[in-house]
Amino acid sequence: MARRPDLVGLTVLAMLSVRAGHPYELHRFIVDTHKDYVTGLPRSLYHAIERLAGEELIVPVETSRQGRRPERTVYEITDEGRRELATRLRMLLENPGSERRTFTAAVSLIGVLPVPEALQALLARAAAIEGNLTGLNGHLKALKDGGLPDVLMIELDYERALSESELAWVKQLIARLESGELDWSGTVNRDLLERVLDES
Repeated sequence: MARRPDLVGLTVLAMLSVRAGHPYELHRFIVDTHKDYVTGLPRSLYHAIERLAGEELIVPVETSRQGRRPERTVYEITDEGRRELATRLRMLLENPGSERRTFTAAVSLIGVLPVPEALQALLARAAAIEGNLTGLNGHLKALKDGGLPDVLMIELDYERALSESELAWVKQLIARLESGELDWSGTVNRDLLERVLDES
């Protein structure tokens, strides 16, 4: 069985690639920006931070305490963490999987990649979806030619409709990136992260 992607860890790496932060800030940012694919908060967040620190993808840089509040450890991403973030994110963007939540997560974090890398990953995804659709259409035709009633192929028809819709959306996103219509400066950056945290 394939290992499920660590979406919480990916999100932590993406946020720490913008600026160092402590778990409470990261938790607030996830909630305030509706990263709803991150489940099991706050426990999943603390487990992800522990795991990433153990893999030396993030490191603690400061511990502080204000008044009676518990100590807060600030983490920052390492160079290896940046490389791992880019690799994981490109992989999730490039490969259409069975779980759409994973692609939602990848798209929500796409702004941490340079435009050329994001574009290349999306082009690879579009090509993979087109290949899958060709195979699925061939399979549906063979079943139909074999006399299988339409009602027994309805789930395959549904899967085809979802894939066609995703392909159209990905191609539209590619066009927006290629034309420069999509403003990359509005993605997660230090100013945006600090503004969201200040408003909470």
